[in-house]
Amino acid sequence: MAGDGIESSNKNSNNNNTPNHDSPYCIHPSSSPGQMQVNEALSNKNYTDWVQEMENFLFAKNKIRFIDGTILKPDKTSKDYMDWMRCDAMIKGWITTAMEKEIRRNVKYASTDSEIWSDLHERFGKESAPRAYELKNQLTTTRQDGTLVSAYYTKLQSLWDKIQSTCPTPKCICNGCTYGIGRCLVEHQENERLYEFRMGLDGDFNVIKTQILATSANT
Repeated sequence: MAGDGIESSNKNSNNNNTPNHDSPYCIHPSSSPGQMQVNEALSNKNYTDWVQEMENFLFAKNKIRFIDGTILKPDKTSKDYMDWMRCDAMIKGWITTAMEKEIRRNVKYASTDSEIWSDLHERFGKESAPRAYELKNQLTTTRQDGTLVSAYYTKLQSLWDKIQSTCPTPKCICNGCTYGIGRCLVEHQENERLYEFRMGLDGDFNVIKTQILATSANT
């Protein structure tokens, strides 16, 4: 039956009913479905960041296989049925608690946590283009503005990471590339980021920027 691949020994490791914390069915006694598990509730503007945080949390809790459908709902006659239902209820609580009320109302009729997850992806996952535009617009207006170079670079790195998450680097179709996404694309991305970094530096670094540009032109 679906979901019966999880052996009962995964849930209890010995005869004294000590829980097996490696089992995806294991729920810590202190866990509650009403606990907020991410930094910010899901809104219409933060899906990319929110889903990464929630996936990290569920992975750490060994529950990621419930939302991606790997562990399917067992039949009612299965020995795993009640354990699966308990986990599903807990995960649904974690997910819906971390939403704004309007979004929560739109998914409250989903019967499983994986359905909620799919609904959210269907609703927000296709909004990558507007989000990428917003992030790239932020990138073009980000400047050092008297802060430490390290702080300025950290701000850029955060934007670069968000852009990469929203619009991953495409696979290379160059016949000469053997590095997965393509070494030529990686080098192009690094060069673009170097230009973006230099453009936002304060005027105090004009001499250094000129020297870097001259060096780049000769390589």
